[in-house]
Amino acid sequence: MRYGTTKKILVTGGAGFLGSHLCERLIAQGHEVLCVDNFFTGARRNVAHLLDHSSFELMRHDVTFPLYVEVDEIYNLACPASPVHYQFDPVQTTKTSVHGAINVLGLAKRVKATVLQASTSEVYGDPEVHPQAEEYWGRVNPIGFRSCYDEGKRCAETLFFDYHRQHKVPIKVVRIFNTYGPRMHPNDGRVVSNLIVQALKGEDITLYGDGQQTRSFCYVDDLIEAMMRMMGTGPEVTGPINIGNPGEFTIRELAEAVLDLTGSKSKLVHRPLPPDDPRQRRPDITKAKDMLGWEPTIPLRDGLTKTIGYFDAYLASEPKEG
Repeated sequence: MRYGTTKKILVTGGAGFLGSHLCERLIAQGHEVLCVDNFFTGARRNVAHLLDHSSFELMRHDVTFPLYVEVDEIYNLACPASPVHYQFDPVQTTKTSVHGAINVLGLAKRVKATVLQASTSEVYGDPEVHPQAEEYWGRVNPIGFRSCYDEGKRCAETLFFDYHRQHKVPIKVVRIFNTYGPRMHPNDGRVVSNLIVQALKGEDITLYGDGQQTRSFCYVDDLIEAMMRMMGTGPEVTGPINIGNPGEFTIRELAEAVLDLTGSKSKLVHRPLPPDDPRQRRPDITKAKDMLGWEPTIPLRDGLTKTIGYFDAYLASEPKEG
């Protein structure tokens, strides 16, 4: 990281789960942060503690429309990232990835800013190669229910590299694997938030399929550290680079850990597996280790404990019905 130099940094999707943590870290390093969000999945409460900070500015804006600001760096995180949200309006999801990429790249070209794309492990689809290295091109259904997100992100990567080759825009691309932590949306349908909320409410815990599909869970603080290290690399490092935790767990193991940590008496129930749901997902993080000097440090149970504490407080603050 290039510490000691104050920059003006744009974070699109800055009021979302990852974006709010990133804004927090950037401000802590002394930078000025412009947080842009249309609040489709982001929430003002995620950045409420930053609103009075002299180095923080919040703007309601949709990245499918151009943005005219002067900045030194751009982190492009704008896009709904959970199936519940990105399938609600799939056309808009694709527009957010594709038009959003075009707009932030156009801005970066104009102001000569470095721009980082928060891509996703979903570009690998339901992989035939395990673990997934960056050289793997993926196995993605282009016309399925998840395609608006998967193919939108794949097209965004294409745009980033074409702007880099054609217009010399300085780019960074990271592929984010399952990340969890405080400020996740409680109704986003993602497995960690689903299981924790169900356990805290004493509801049945939903396992899709046999629960033996695997995921790798990275705590948000580790993830943000990796993104910032990526932005701090020299111009020769463009990525894509996988960011995630190579520790692999079955969904059933995750559910059992949540039950143990919450002390919940919820029961495990099985539901049909959603279409195109990957059977396994684990990153090869060799490049992150070699090029960023990064690997995750926070064990799953420690991260789950912090996340459970957040959701417990969140649910307690919700108005009771009746």
